[in-house]
Amino acid sequence: MAARGTTFAKQDRERAKKAKAQLKQERREAREAELAEQATEVPAEGEVPPDVLLKLVQELHDNFADGKMSFEEFEQAKTDLMARISVS
Repeated sequence: MAARGTTFAKQDRERAKKAKAQLKQERREAREAELAEQATEVPAEGEVPPDVLLKLVQELHDNFADGKMSFEEFEQAKTDLMARISVS
């Protein structure tokens, strides 16, 4: 007997899976672009307001969690930010 070809249902499932993956990729790219636009500029020196500092720490942790930076880069950036905390 000859082997059956792929069924229409299987082809339809594969198309749906590819479409879903494409939409997911587009959403991820849009979210990353939005985050890049919202990136907070950090003054080179001086005191950073607490709300900005917290946002920077959150972005730092998110970037590390997403694999956008190595552990060494994460630790260095975290050390730099923590050094800017002013204790009154």
